[in-house]
Amino acid sequence: MRTILLGPPGAGKGTQAQVLAQRAGVPQVATGDILRRAREEGTDLGRRAQSYMDRGELVPDEVMIGIIEQRLQEADAREGFVLDGFPRTVPQAEALGELLLGLGMPLDAVLALDVPEEVIVRRLAGRRTCPGCGRSYHVESDPPPADGRCQNCGRELVTRPDDRAETVRERLGVYRRQTEPLKEYYQARGLLRQVDGLGTVEEVTERLQSALGR
Repeated sequence: MRTILLGPPGAGKGTQAQVLAQRAGVPQVATGDILRRAREEGTDLGRRAQSYMDRGELVPDEVMIGIIEQRLQEADAREGFVLDGFPRTVPQAEALGELLLGLGMPLDAVLALDVPEEVIVRRLAGRRTCPGCGRSYHVESDPPPADGRCQNCGRELVTRPDDRAETVRERLGVYRRQTEPLKEYYQARGLLRQVDGLGTVEEVTERLQSALGR
């Protein structure tokens, strides 16, 4: 199985990518993870990526593609992968397509999770996070203790800047402008499968599996 998982922030991509990858016995290739690993290992591409990040700049597409190419050539990715967090733009998708063609690893499908904007805002703005141990709560689905402190370490819970409602809406605007055009791009290539992202983790996973024909 070689697939890309698309969806706006808060749609549950990371969770679903992990579950799909585990079920298929292939790696979840998350851009944040492979960037971190490349930096830790001190590879040439990792050092180049770090130099941009240290300056607060986006890592250029050619560097990201190089890091992804290295990851997909590792032994555990020979039978497939679930790409999570890349591509984010049509130019990145074009570069990825050329890479996969050169590696002889064509995509099987591109899965797009559809979740209404107001649901995403409610999901993210309702999160409360412990700055000590990192545990997350949610005011609706996993309420924090009444005293507003983490039950693990006792630190006062906070709303991360990225989870504030106004910030979430800004992030969704960026997604609509930069990433949503990928749906049309992959639809034209017969790869897109749109999946309802509402429901429990298990329900969404089953829909994704059905969309893959599994």
